[in-house]
Amino acid sequence: MFLNEHPFQIGIDLGGTKIELVVLDSNQKQVYRKRIDTQAYKGAEHILDQIATLYEPVKRIYSNHTLGVGTPGSLSQLTGLLRNSNTTCLNGLALQQLIEDKLGHAVVCENDANCFAFAEALLGSGKGYECVFGVIIGTGCGGGWVFNKKIRTGPQRIAGEWGHTVLDPQGLECFCGQRGCVETFISGSGVERHYALTQPSNAKSKKCEEIFFLSSQTHAQANESYSDAIKVVDMFYSNMGQSLANLINTVDPDVVILGGGLSNIDGITQRATLEVKKRVFTSEFTTPILRHTLGDSAGVIGAALIGADLYDPTQADSQAQRSF
Repeated sequence: MFLNEHPFQIGIDLGGTKIELVVLDSNQKQVYRKRIDTQAYKGAEHILDQIATLYEPVKRIYSNHTLGVGTPGSLSQLTGLLRNSNTTCLNGLALQQLIEDKLGHAVVCENDANCFAFAEALLGSGKGYECVFGVIIGTGCGGGWVFNKKIRTGPQRIAGEWGHTVLDPQGLECFCGQRGCVETFISGSGVERHYALTQPSNAKSKKCEEIFFLSSQTHAQANESYSDAIKVVDMFYSNMGQSLANLINTVDPDVVILGGGLSNIDGITQRATLEVKKRVFTSEFTTPILRHTLGDSAGVIGAALIGADLYDPTQADSQAQRSF
């Protein structure tokens, strides 16, 4: 049981393309789940309205509940304002306060990758492991650390921001202002940008899923269009291997769990493992690289668990966590 007495835990996952809500009962079982489009291009106020659209119908049915929200980026310890979000219209806003005012309910906010890692560590592929690194590879790229069932946020609340370590200082510009971040290589948007650079300027852009499909054709069958996709996808995997090897060399987690839309690509865990083995600083690499087991809703489940007052995110890590 959770320390609080609320029978339901509501979680909201605020993504760049979709917003999802889930309701968990006291046994951590889903009793309700729904998602709608974020429509981030319409701005911050519209995003808040979309959150309310999901929340209003369920707040009366499951009236005695806690509420957690997974957000891109993180809230500054100093100002309380959101920063580092790839949904850039939300940066600089007091997002937690705005959500509380919109919904009329207390909210716990946490980075979406931390929510994903937390859910998988407690209930998914990371269950039973002491040190878990969770990776979200979708439109962007993020990560989260869980040690002994406790999220590591760090004094700057940026622990796990693996997507913004630099692989190539001369690489593509990232929304964060740096060049060649992991996110510019290991993400759907990164794959699409690199593929576009191989095509004529008047060529129609392709989505990430289509690029991976083209690359899946055998090399023997590859014509000119396939070969560009193969090169880009090979670059995706080599950079994924290098960036994960760098991380494993530094912290050596017990398990790495892949989530986000790209984690559903056939063979990604096997290919990632091979690429890491080529680059990690040991000939005895054994760290399992696993796919999520909670589906693409792991993040929203983590938000619900975090909202259930499992810990106080305003305190230091060693003091903040409360087990259940």
